[in-house]
Amino acid sequence: MKSLPLTEACAACAKIGYDSVELALNPSFPAEPKLLTPAARRELAQRLKDLNLGLAGMMDNLGLLADAATHRGHLDRIKADAELSRDLAPATPPLLETILGGKPAEWENVKTKMAEQLRAWAEVAAREKITIAIKPHVGSAAHLPAHALWLLEQVNSPWIKAAFDQSHYQLRGLKLADTLAALLPHTRFIHVKDATGEAAKFEFKLPGAGGIDYTDYFARLRKANWRGPVVVEVSGMIFNKPGYDPIAAAKQCFASLDTARRASA
Repeated sequence: MKSLPLTEACAACAKIGYDSVELALNPSFPAEPKLLTPAARRELAQRLKDLNLGLAGMMDNLGLLADAATHRGHLDRIKADAELSRDLAPATPPLLETILGGKPAEWENVKTKMAEQLRAWAEVAAREKITIAIKPHVGSAAHLPAHALWLLEQVNSPWIKAAFDQSHYQLRGLKLADTLAALLPHTRFIHVKDATGEAAKFEFKLPGAGGIDYTDYFARLRKANWRGPVVVEVSGMIFNKPGYDPIAAAKQCFASLDTARRASA
């Protein structure tokens, strides 16, 4: 909902039926921390409270493998994101989730540097008391469940956890049952969207517009006693298209997912 004012976007989500939202903090998005004055933060926090709308998470796509200056900037961004999380939801500050960058063929050559920079993220996260959930991406160096697990093991921090998004694994032919079994014990945040194609050439879709069986998905989450957030992610492949309507997309996603959720009970 990049094109909408934050309070308007939140009101639309609450009216549709969502019980929580994620804020995109990426540069040029309405919730970028430097764009939100103290007054704007107080207004948004009050709006969320009035709407009874939870803040499930915040997205800031930082990326590892940065040069020294960019890496320092990422550490500053984590600190700024943590401050915003406390300003908006002091009782239950939301986590921060991010993809990790790089290219799939690079994993073996760059994984050590990724772990090194992730340890630095963990140090800031510990000081700021904000959980960072890392998400493998089909087009990134870390693109498999095993990659996320390796990074988590290397960093070994309670402040670094996993974000789960089956669309990226679907494009590599991995089954939901297997990816959930591997990652759910380490996961604190779930993104839902669909995809068509394969790893080399793909297109992300709204949830329900691809091959993921969300009735089965929600049934598996129920069986695993999942109590964390399940948040719709609308890809830039969709929201950058001419004529994109963010409210219509939110309504379509909710209808598809709510039907599946009810059927899974």
